Amino acid sequence: MTDHESAPPPAFDAPDVSDAPEDLTGADTATKPRIPFWIEFPILIVIALAVAIVIKTFLFQAFYIPSSSMEDTLQIDDRVLVVKFEYQFGDVSRGDVIVFDDPRGGFDDATESVMDSAVRNVLESIGLRTPRSEFIKRVIGLPGNVVEAREGDVWVDGVRLVESYLADPAYEHPDFGPVVVPDGMYFVMGDNRASSQDSRFFGPIPGDDIVGRAFVIIWPPSRWGGI
Repeated sequence: MTDHESAPPPAFDAPDVSDAPEDLTGADTATKPRIPFWIEFPILIVIALAVAIVIKTFLFQAFYIPSSSMEDTLQIDDRVLVVKFEYQFGDVSRGDVIVFDDPRGGFDDATESVMDSAVRNVLESIGLRTPRSEFIKRVIGLPGNVVEAREGDVWVDGVRLVESYLADPAYEHPDFGPVVVPDGMYFVMGDNRASSQDSRFFGPIPGDDIVGRAFVIIWPPSRWGGI
């Protein structure tokens, strides 16, 4: 080798493939064990029950209409959706159609088993079972109002109500009242006045007993629409 010749390049050593990491996309790559279906399915059922109960308790609930007391606004076998959080942020208004606990006392769910309670909550939340102790009526009198029936009509604070929603517009109310609605309570009546158990019989209801406001008919499809 002369002074004018360059030094030969260093020899290239191939890497030791025995120390290379495994190909994570290869067929022999280990995978996370899958939960067996017989374990996964009950877990999904429990999650679905929990979600349904949370929605029913705090957000929305479907209700089945079992009687004619709200005709023609609501028909027997209608399902309505009730918003349950609205009155946490706003006031009850005259004309609202509300669901409330039976003021005469109702079903004591303390006697139910956990499973029976869960099934009942799910069926009630989707409107497949009628709640055992809840009514649906229209708000007529607010706290402090004076409600009475005379001359065949309903009057609030001396003003005759124009009630276009009545099942029979020609219906003449038997006289009642005057009733002063106490603070924190509401006077409610069915739209089918000839066939409704309401505040004319059991008095004003406490605001704390109001479950929520019915705002839409969801079943049958032919009756879809707002209330």
